Amino acid sequence: MNTGKSVDVSASLAAPPRSVKGSLSAIVRAGGLLGAIIIVAIIFDLLNPAFLTIDIGISVLRSMCSVAILGLGLTLVIVSGEIDLSVGACYGLASNALAVMWIIGGLPIYLALLGTLIVGALVGLFNGLLTTWARIPSFIVTLGSYNLLYGLSLFITSATTFNPAYPPEGHTVAPGQLNFFVSLTQQLGAHQFSAEIFWMLGIAAVVGFALHGSLFGFRLYAVGGNATAARLARLPVDRLKTIAFIASGVLAAIAGILDFSFVQTTQPDIGLSQTFPVFAAVVIGGASLSGGKGSIIGTMGGAFLLAELQTGIAVLSPGPYAQQIFLGVVTIGAVGLDILASRIRTWRGK
Repeated sequence: MNTGKSVDVSASLAAPPRSVKGSLSAIVRAGGLLGAIIIVAIIFDLLNPAFLTIDIGISVLRSMCSVAILGLGLTLVIVSGEIDLSVGACYGLASNALAVMWIIGGLPIYLALLGTLIVGALVGLFNGLLTTWARIPSFIVTLGSYNLLYGLSLFITSATTFNPAYPPEGHTVAPGQLNFFVSLTQQLGAHQFSAEIFWMLGIAAVVGFALHGSLFGFRLYAVGGNATAARLARLPVDRLKTIAFIASGVLAAIAGILDFSFVQTTQPDIGLSQTFPVFAAVVIGGASLSGGKGSIIGTMGGAFLLAELQTGIAVLSPGPYAQQIFLGVVTIGAVGLDILASRIRTWRGK
Protein backbone atom coordinates (compact mmCIF):
# COMPACT_ATOMS: atom_id res chain seq x y z
CA MET A 1 0.00 0.00 0.00
CA ASN A 2 2.71 2.43 0.97
CA THR A 3 4.82 1.34 -1.99
CA GLY A 4 2.04 2.08 -4.42
CA LYS A 5 1.53 5.53 -2.96
CA SER A 6 5.24 6.30 -3.15
CA VAL A 7 5.34 5.32 -6.81
CA ASP A 8 2.34 7.51 -7.60
CA VAL A 9 3.90 10.48 -5.83
CA SER A 10 7.21 9.98 -7.62
CA ALA A 11 5.43 9.84 -10.93
CA SER A 12 3.56 13.01 -10.20
CA LEU A 13 6.75 14.83 -9.27
CA ALA A 14 8.44 13.59 -12.41
CA ALA A 15 5.94 15.58 -14.41
CA PRO A 16 6.60 19.25 -15.20
CA PRO A 17 6.00 21.44 -12.14
CA ARG A 18 3.36 23.40 -14.00
CA SER A 19 0.53 22.19 -16.20
CA VAL A 20 -0.07 23.68 -19.65
CA LYS A 21 -3.08 25.51 -18.23
CA GLY A 22 -0.91 26.85 -15.39
CA SER A 23 1.70 28.05 -17.87
CA LEU A 24 -0.94 29.85 -19.89
CA SER A 25 -2.20 31.45 -16.68
CA ALA A 26 1.33 32.66 -15.93
CA ILE A 27 1.64 34.11 -19.43
CA VAL A 28 -1.68 35.91 -19.06
CA ARG A 29 -0.58 37.32 -15.69
CA ALA A 30 2.74 38.50 -17.16
CA GLY A 31 0.84 40.14 -20.01
CA GLY A 32 -1.44 41.86 -17.53
CA LEU A 33 1.58 43.13 -15.57
CA LEU A 34 3.16 44.48 -18.75
CA GLY A 35 -0.12 46.16 -19.65
CA ALA A 36 -0.29 47.76 -16.19
CA ILE A 37 3.27 49.11 -16.59
CA ILE A 38 2.37 50.66 -19.96
CA ILE A 39 -0.92 52.14 -18.73
CA VAL A 40 0.72 53.67 -15.65
CA ALA A 41 3.43 55.23 -17.83
CA ILE A 42 0.83 56.76 -20.13
CA ILE A 43 -1.20 58.15 -17.23
CA PHE A 44 1.83 59.77 -15.60
CA ASP A 45 2.95 61.19 -18.93
CA LEU A 46 -0.48 62.75 -19.44
CA LEU A 47 -0.26 64.29 -15.98
CA ASN A 48 3.33 65.40 -16.51
CA PRO A 49 4.79 65.31 -20.07
CA ALA A 50 8.30 65.14 -18.58
CA PHE A 51 7.69 61.61 -17.32
CA LEU A 52 8.47 59.61 -20.46
CA THR A 53 12.12 60.59 -20.80
CA ILE A 54 15.37 58.64 -20.78
CA ASP A 55 16.44 60.17 -17.47
CA ILE A 56 13.18 59.19 -15.75
CA GLY A 57 13.43 55.70 -17.24
CA ILE A 58 16.94 55.27 -15.86
CA SER A 59 15.75 56.64 -12.52
CA VAL A 60 13.00 53.99 -12.42
CA LEU A 61 15.51 51.22 -13.19
CA ARG A 62 17.84 52.47 -10.47
CA SER A 63 14.99 52.79 -7.97
CA MET A 64 13.92 49.19 -8.51
CA CYS A 65 17.38 47.67 -7.96
CA SER A 66 17.30 46.99 -4.23
CA VAL A 67 13.65 45.88 -4.21
CA ALA A 68 14.28 43.58 -7.19
CA ILE A 69 17.40 41.95 -5.72
CA LEU A 70 15.70 41.44 -2.35
CA GLY A 71 12.64 40.18 -4.20
CA LEU A 72 14.65 37.56 -6.08
CA GLY A 73 15.68 35.95 -2.80
CA LEU A 74 12.19 36.25 -1.35
CA THR A 75 10.78 34.58 -4.47
CA LEU A 76 12.89 31.49 -3.81
CA VAL A 77 11.63 31.31 -0.22
CA ILE A 78 7.98 31.81 -1.20
CA VAL A 79 8.19 29.25 -4.00
CA SER A 80 9.46 26.76 -1.38
CA GLY A 81 6.29 27.38 0.64
CA GLU A 82 7.83 29.56 3.34
CA ILE A 83 8.03 33.28 4.08
CA ASP A 84 10.87 35.65 5.00
CA LEU A 85 9.95 38.86 6.80
CA SER A 86 13.57 39.61 7.69
CA VAL A 87 14.90 40.56 4.24
CA GLY A 88 14.87 44.30 4.95
CA ALA A 89 16.55 43.91 8.34
CA CYS A 90 19.15 41.56 6.84
CA TYR A 91 19.82 44.15 4.13
CA GLY A 92 20.41 46.75 6.85
CA LEU A 93 22.56 44.51 9.04
CA ALA A 94 24.76 43.60 6.06
CA SER A 95 25.26 47.22 5.11
CA ASN A 96 26.12 48.20 8.68
CA ALA A 97 28.35 45.16 9.21
CA LEU A 98 30.32 46.16 6.12
CA ALA A 99 30.77 49.67 7.47
CA VAL A 100 31.94 48.42 10.88
CA MET A 101 34.33 45.79 9.50
CA TRP A 102 35.82 48.15 6.93
CA ILE A 103 35.75 51.63 8.46
CA ILE A 104 36.01 50.80 12.16
CA GLY A 105 37.68 47.40 12.12
CA GLY A 106 40.19 48.31 9.44
CA LEU A 107 39.65 45.18 7.33
CA PRO A 108 40.56 45.57 3.64
CA ILE A 109 37.42 46.23 1.59
CA TYR A 110 37.73 42.89 -0.21
CA LEU A 111 37.69 40.91 3.05
CA ALA A 112 34.93 43.12 4.43
CA LEU A 113 32.79 42.41 1.37
CA LEU A 114 33.35 38.68 1.80
CA GLY A 115 32.51 38.97 5.50
CA THR A 116 29.29 40.79 4.60
CA LEU A 117 28.20 37.98 2.29
CA ILE A 118 28.92 35.51 5.09
CA VAL A 119 26.74 37.57 7.44
CA GLY A 120 23.87 37.32 4.96
CA ALA A 121 24.40 33.57 4.57
CA LEU A 122 24.42 33.06 8.35
CA VAL A 123 21.18 35.00 8.71
CA GLY A 124 19.59 32.79 6.06
CA LEU A 125 20.97 29.66 7.72
CA PHE A 126 19.60 30.78 11.09
CA ASN A 127 16.12 31.33 9.61
CA GLY A 128 16.27 28.10 7.64
CA LEU A 129 17.35 25.86 10.51
CA LEU A 130 14.77 27.24 12.94
CA THR A 131 12.09 26.72 10.30
CA THR A 132 13.08 23.24 9.14
CA TRP A 133 14.73 21.62 12.17
CA ALA A 134 12.99 23.35 15.07
CA ARG A 135 9.70 23.35 13.11
CA ILE A 136 8.89 26.92 14.09
CA PRO A 137 6.66 28.57 11.45
CA SER A 138 8.79 30.74 9.18
CA PHE A 139 6.43 33.68 9.74
CA ILE A 140 7.28 33.64 13.45
CA VAL A 141 10.98 32.92 12.92
CA THR A 142 11.56 35.74 10.44
CA LEU A 143 9.34 38.20 12.30
CA GLY A 144 11.53 37.60 15.34
CA SER A 145 14.76 37.79 13.34
CA TYR A 146 13.55 41.07 11.80
CA ASN A 147 13.71 42.65 15.25
CA LEU A 148 16.80 40.69 16.25
CA LEU A 149 18.76 41.88 13.21
CA TYR A 150 17.70 45.48 13.75
CA GLY A 151 18.89 45.23 17.35
CA LEU A 152 22.23 43.85 16.14
CA SER A 153 22.54 46.77 13.71
CA LEU A 154 22.01 49.22 16.55
CA PHE A 155 24.51 47.33 18.71
CA ILE A 156 27.40 47.04 16.23
CA THR A 157 27.04 50.63 15.03
CA SER A 158 26.30 52.20 18.43
CA ALA A 159 23.42 53.91 16.57
CA THR A 160 25.94 55.76 14.38
CA THR A 161 25.70 56.72 10.72
CA PHE A 162 28.76 55.85 8.59
CA ASN A 163 30.17 57.48 5.46
CA PRO A 164 33.49 56.05 4.19
CA ALA A 165 34.41 59.41 2.66
CA TYR A 166 34.22 60.97 6.15
CA PRO A 167 35.24 58.23 8.63
CA PRO A 168 34.94 58.79 12.39
CA GLU A 169 37.83 60.44 14.19
CA GLY A 170 40.76 58.09 14.65
CA HIS A 171 39.89 55.95 11.63
CA THR A 172 40.99 56.21 8.00
CA VAL A 173 39.87 54.69 4.72
CA ALA A 174 42.45 54.14 1.99
CA PRO A 175 41.57 56.20 -1.13
CA GLY A 176 42.11 53.20 -3.39
CA GLN A 177 39.69 51.08 -1.41
CA LEU A 178 37.12 53.86 -1.36
CA ASN A 179 37.41 54.29 -5.14
CA PHE A 180 36.97 50.55 -5.65
CA PHE A 181 33.88 50.48 -3.42
CA VAL A 182 32.26 53.47 -5.11
CA SER A 183 33.05 52.04 -8.55
CA LEU A 184 30.77 49.08 -7.86
CA THR A 185 27.82 51.34 -8.67
CA GLN A 186 29.52 54.10 -10.65
CA GLN A 187 27.52 56.34 -12.96
CA LEU A 188 28.06 55.59 -16.64
CA GLY A 189 27.40 57.76 -19.70
CA ALA A 190 25.78 61.14 -20.15
CA HIS A 191 22.54 59.97 -18.55
CA GLN A 192 24.25 58.67 -15.39
CA PHE A 193 23.33 55.01 -15.91
CA SER A 194 24.21 53.31 -12.62
CA ALA A 195 26.27 50.12 -12.77
CA GLU A 196 23.94 48.80 -10.06
CA ILE A 197 21.42 48.15 -12.84
CA PHE A 198 23.85 45.73 -14.50
CA TRP A 199 24.37 43.96 -11.18
CA MET A 200 20.60 43.60 -10.82
CA LEU A 201 20.17 42.16 -14.32
CA GLY A 202 23.10 39.77 -13.89
CA ILE A 203 21.81 38.50 -10.56
CA ALA A 204 18.32 38.10 -12.04
CA ALA A 205 19.77 35.98 -14.85
CA VAL A 206 21.62 33.71 -12.41
CA VAL A 207 18.65 33.30 -10.05
CA GLY A 208 16.33 32.86 -13.03
CA PHE A 209 18.41 29.97 -14.32
CA ALA A 210 18.56 28.41 -10.87
CA LEU A 211 14.77 28.58 -10.44
CA HIS A 212 13.56 27.89 -13.98
CA GLY A 213 16.36 25.98 -15.65
CA SER A 214 17.90 23.68 -13.05
CA LEU A 215 17.02 20.61 -10.99
CA PHE A 216 17.16 22.79 -7.88
CA GLY A 217 14.33 24.97 -9.18
CA PHE A 218 12.31 21.96 -10.32
CA ARG A 219 12.54 20.47 -6.85
CA LEU A 220 11.82 23.79 -5.14
CA TYR A 221 8.53 24.11 -7.04
CA ALA A 222 7.68 20.52 -6.07
CA VAL A 223 8.42 21.22 -2.40
CA GLY A 224 6.35 24.40 -2.37
CA GLY A 225 3.50 22.81 -4.28
CA ASN A 226 3.16 19.80 -1.97
CA ALA A 227 5.78 19.29 0.74
CA THR A 228 4.19 16.03 1.92
CA ALA A 229 4.35 14.50 -1.55
CA ALA A 230 7.90 15.78 -1.93
CA ARG A 231 8.94 14.01 1.29
CA LEU A 232 7.31 10.78 0.14
CA ALA A 233 9.26 11.10 -3.11
CA ARG A 234 12.43 11.33 -0.98
CA LEU A 235 13.23 14.92 -1.97
CA PRO A 236 15.48 16.74 0.56
CA VAL A 237 12.72 19.14 1.60
CA ASP A 238 14.45 20.65 4.63
CA ARG A 239 17.72 21.13 2.75
CA LEU A 240 16.01 22.82 -0.21
CA LYS A 241 14.10 25.21 2.05
CA THR A 242 17.25 26.04 4.00
CA ILE A 243 19.14 26.76 0.76
CA ALA A 244 16.32 29.09 -0.27
CA PHE A 245 16.65 30.98 3.03
CA ILE A 246 20.44 31.18 2.66
CA ALA A 247 20.09 32.51 -0.89
CA SER A 248 17.63 35.12 0.38
CA GLY A 249 20.10 36.23 3.05
CA VAL A 250 23.01 36.44 0.61
CA LEU A 251 20.96 38.43 -1.91
CA ALA A 252 19.84 40.78 0.87
CA ALA A 253 23.52 41.31 1.74
CA ILE A 254 24.36 42.03 -1.90
CA ALA A 255 21.53 44.57 -2.11
CA GLY A 256 22.84 46.23 1.07
CA ILE A 257 26.38 46.37 -0.33
CA LEU A 258 25.29 47.89 -3.63
CA ASP A 259 23.03 50.51 -2.06
CA PHE A 260 25.77 51.44 0.43
CA SER A 261 28.15 51.86 -2.51
CA PHE A 262 25.66 54.02 -4.40
CA VAL A 263 24.49 56.24 -1.53
CA GLN A 264 27.87 56.10 0.28
CA THR A 265 26.22 56.21 3.66
CA THR A 266 24.53 53.72 5.98
CA GLN A 267 22.64 53.90 9.26
CA PRO A 268 21.14 51.42 11.75
CA ASP A 269 17.55 51.60 10.51
CA ILE A 270 18.39 51.37 6.81
CA GLY A 271 16.39 48.65 5.11
CA LEU A 272 13.56 48.43 7.63
CA SER A 273 11.19 50.08 5.16
CA GLN A 274 12.14 47.64 2.39
CA THR A 275 10.15 44.64 3.60
CA PHE A 276 6.71 45.70 2.41
CA PRO A 277 7.73 46.96 -1.06
CA VAL A 278 9.61 43.69 -1.60
CA PHE A 279 6.59 41.60 -0.65
CA ALA A 280 4.34 43.71 -2.85
CA ALA A 281 6.69 43.32 -5.82
CA VAL A 282 6.90 39.53 -5.45
CA VAL A 283 3.15 39.04 -5.03
CA ILE A 284 2.30 41.47 -7.83
CA GLY A 285 4.67 39.42 -9.96
CA GLY A 286 2.55 36.32 -9.49
CA ALA A 287 4.11 34.49 -6.54
CA SER A 288 1.64 32.74 -4.26
CA LEU A 289 2.01 32.92 -0.49
CA SER A 290 0.77 29.33 -0.37
CA GLY A 291 3.96 28.23 -2.16
CA GLY A 292 4.82 26.44 -5.39
CA LYS A 293 4.21 29.43 -7.62
CA GLY A 294 6.34 32.39 -8.68
CA SER A 295 8.72 33.57 -11.37
CA ILE A 296 11.77 35.76 -11.69
CA ILE A 297 10.32 37.71 -14.62
CA GLY A 298 7.19 38.35 -12.56
CA THR A 299 9.20 39.60 -9.59
CA MET A 300 11.25 41.90 -11.82
CA GLY A 301 8.07 43.21 -13.41
CA GLY A 302 6.48 43.81 -10.01
CA ALA A 303 9.58 45.69 -8.82
CA PHE A 304 9.56 47.81 -11.98
CA LEU A 305 5.86 48.65 -11.58
CA LEU A 306 6.38 49.73 -7.96
CA ALA A 307 9.42 51.85 -8.88
CA GLU A 308 7.47 53.39 -11.75
CA LEU A 309 4.58 54.31 -9.45
CA GLN A 310 6.90 55.70 -6.77
CA THR A 311 8.86 57.75 -9.31
CA GLY A 312 5.68 59.05 -10.90
CA ILE A 313 4.31 60.14 -7.53
CA ALA A 314 7.62 61.82 -6.72
CA VAL A 315 7.51 63.70 -10.04
CA LEU A 316 3.98 64.89 -9.33
CA SER A 317 5.02 65.90 -5.78
CA PRO A 318 1.65 65.52 -4.02
CA GLY A 319 3.36 65.38 -0.61
CA PRO A 320 5.49 63.02 1.49
CA TYR A 321 2.41 61.17 2.75
CA ALA A 322 1.37 59.98 -0.71
CA GLN A 323 4.09 57.36 -1.21
CA GLN A 324 3.41 55.77 2.18
CA ILE A 325 -0.35 55.62 1.57
CA PHE A 326 0.23 54.23 -1.92
CA LEU A 327 2.63 51.58 -0.64
CA GLY A 328 0.20 50.40 2.03
CA VAL A 329 -2.69 50.19 -0.45
CA VAL A 330 -0.60 48.33 -3.04
CA THR A 331 0.75 45.84 -0.47
CA ILE A 332 -2.72 45.03 0.91
CA GLY A 333 -4.17 44.90 -2.59
CA ALA A 334 -1.45 42.56 -3.89
CA VAL A 335 -1.85 40.09 -1.01
CA GLY A 336 -5.64 40.35 -1.29
CA LEU A 337 -5.49 39.45 -4.97
CA ASP A 338 -3.27 36.46 -4.19
CA ILE A 339 -5.72 35.18 -1.56
CA LEU A 340 -8.65 35.72 -3.94
CA ALA A 341 -6.86 33.85 -6.73
CA SER A 342 -6.10 30.95 -4.36
CA ARG A 343 -9.75 30.72 -3.33
CA ILE A 344 -10.88 30.75 -6.96
CA ARG A 345 -8.44 27.93 -7.78
CA THR A 346 -9.72 25.95 -4.80
CA TRP A 347 -13.32 26.55 -5.83
CA ARG A 348 -12.56 25.29 -9.32
CA GLY A 349 -10.91 22.21 -7.85
CA LYS A 350 -7.39 23.02 -9.06
